[in-house]
Amino acid sequence: MPRKRPAPRLPTIADEDLTPEQRALCDSIRTGPRGRLVMGGPFACFLHSPGYGQMAQQLGAHVRYHTSLPPRLSEFAILTTARLWKAQYEWFAHAPIAERAGVSQQTIRDLRAGRRPARAPADERALYDFIKELYRTRRVADPTYRKLHKLLGDAGMVELVGILGYYSLISMTLNVFRAKIPDDQPLPFAEP
Repeated sequence: MPRKRPAPRLPTIADEDLTPEQRALCDSIRTGPRGRLVMGGPFACFLHSPGYGQMAQQLGAHVRYHTSLPPRLSEFAILTTARLWKAQYEWFAHAPIAERAGVSQQTIRDLRAGRRPARAPADERALYDFIKELYRTRRVADPTYRKLHKLLGDAGMVELVGILGYYSLISMTLNVFRAKIPDDQPLPFAEP
């Protein structure tokens, strides 16, 4: 028998109940690079603290749309982080984006299963090794750093760490507040 999905911990705020600060946050998201507002996931959480949400969504827009990393590598890093945190909503939202950006279906399956994607391109494997080592040891050894630095350069390395930090923040937010994915969609990961 499938486990019951955990109930979200924050109430949904109806459009008619939004404060001016919450409306401003919604408008910022809609008029930014995302171009739309999906009322779920982290943005629904951010509405409960719109000042914080405004700053967080601005950083998110930057690390998602304005870094030197190609979208394929950025989305690969997001999925790897989502898997490490077992962030249901993040995986649900970004797996299709990653595939459209060029991450192969096999690589996405490997990441979801917690496996190193052995058939992925060399740049994705280097990224995976860097991310796994960073999360496991809270540091990165010189050989691991140098291998990825050859691909990304100084700015790309700084931006990658920013992407990882931001999506760790998002994953924590989603997990703590139990962001809901549609009931008709399977959960990407088993719930504890």
